[in-house]
Amino acid sequence: MNGNLDLAQRPLVVIWETTQACDLACVHCRACAQPKRSLLELTTEEARRFIQDVAELRPPIFILTGGDPLKRVDIYHLVEYAASLDLRPAMTPSVTPLLTRTAIQELKKAGLSRLAISLDGSRPELHDAFRGVHGAFSRTLEAICWANEAHLPIQINTCISKRNLHDLDNMAALLRQFRIVLWSAFFLVPTGRGQTADLPTAQEFENVFFDLNRLSKEVPFKIKTTEAQHYRRFLLQQRPGRARHGNGNGNGNGNDAAPVQSIPGVLPINDGKGFVFVSHTGEVFPSGFLPISTGNVRQQALTNIYRDSPLLRSLRDSSNLKGKCGECEFKEICGGSRARAFAMTGDLFAEDPTCIYKPKKWAQTSSSIAVAV
Repeated sequence: MNGNLDLAQRPLVVIWETTQACDLACVHCRACAQPKRSLLELTTEEARRFIQDVAELRPPIFILTGGDPLKRVDIYHLVEYAASLDLRPAMTPSVTPLLTRTAIQELKKAGLSRLAISLDGSRPELHDAFRGVHGAFSRTLEAICWANEAHLPIQINTCISKRNLHDLDNMAALLRQFRIVLWSAFFLVPTGRGQTADLPTAQEFENVFFDLNRLSKEVPFKIKTTEAQHYRRFLLQQRPGRARHGNGNGNGNGNDAAPVQSIPGVLPINDGKGFVFVSHTGEVFPSGFLPISTGNVRQQALTNIYRDSPLLRSLRDSSNLKGKCGECEFKEICGGSRARAFAMTGDLFAEDPTCIYKPKKWAQTSSSIAVAV
C-alpha cells in the first residue's frame, strides 16, 4: 500500500454496485438483493462515463460488486473497458450457475485483475445456511479451482458473525488447499438483511482478532479485515514494547498513550475516508454499509463528490468522533466503524459499540466521576 496516498483527495478503494440482482438469498445481504435487475441501473453508456470518471480519480483498487455483476449482460465489456483505462478491475460475483469455468476464463481474458468470492464456513451446512441455497459450498470450491486453473488471483471473503466464530481455524485449513492471495474477514454490520442477533459482542471481536493475528503468521496468504477498524488498534498493541490486552482495558505497562499514526503497509481507511461506494443507480455512499447518499454520479463527477462532499469531509475529520472513539489515542489509525455506529445508534459519529478497548483518557474520566460520586 502507498502510505503517501492523500485520502482526502483520492480514495484507496472505489466499489461499484453494478446491479442489485442476485439469485442467492444470503442472510446478511447488505443489498437485500432480488433475482431481477432494476430498470434504474446505470445503462452501459452511463457506466462507461462513470468508469472514465473513476479512471481520472485513479484509485488503486476498483471493485465491481453487486448483487451479482454477472447478471449484467454487458459486464465483460465493462471489465474490458475499465482494464483499458488502467484501472485493474476486481470483481465479487455470486457463486451461482452463472459463474462457470468459461465465465472465469472470459473475465480473465477481459482484463479482470482479481476474483473475490464468498466462503462463510468450512462445511457445506454452515456456508449454505449463510447463502440460502443448497449446494453453494461445493460450487464455491469449484469456482476457486477454476480461478486457480485460469491463473486468476482469487480472494476469499468471509462474513464474520456469531454463526461462524468457532470455524476460523477450520476455514484457514481449508483455504490452505488452494492458491489464495487474500482472506478478507468482513465483520457484520446489521443493515439490509443483517441481523443484530448475529453480531458478535465486543469481547468476541477481540477474540477473533487474536485468532486472525495468529493465523496470519501460519498461512501462506494475507489476511485483512473490513468494518473492523479496531483490528489496527489490536495489531499496534501486539508490537514489542506495547501493551497486550485481552480485555482491552488500556491500563497495561505498554506505551498506549504515545501518538499512534500508522501500521506499516496499512492505511487508516474508514467509511468515506479512502473508501467510497457507488450504487447501481449512481448514488454515492461512504460505504455499502452506510446508507446515507452524498450525491449521484449521474449529476456530478465522482471526483468532486469524493473531495468536496460535506458528509465525506466530516467523516474524514476525527474531531467529530464521540464517546470512546473521540477520546481514543488510536482514533487516527482506527476511528471505529462509522457504518456499525450508525446502524446501531443512528449517529454517524457515535462510538463503535463492538470495541472493548478503554482509552486512557476515557478510563481517567470514568475514575474521576466514580470518585466524585
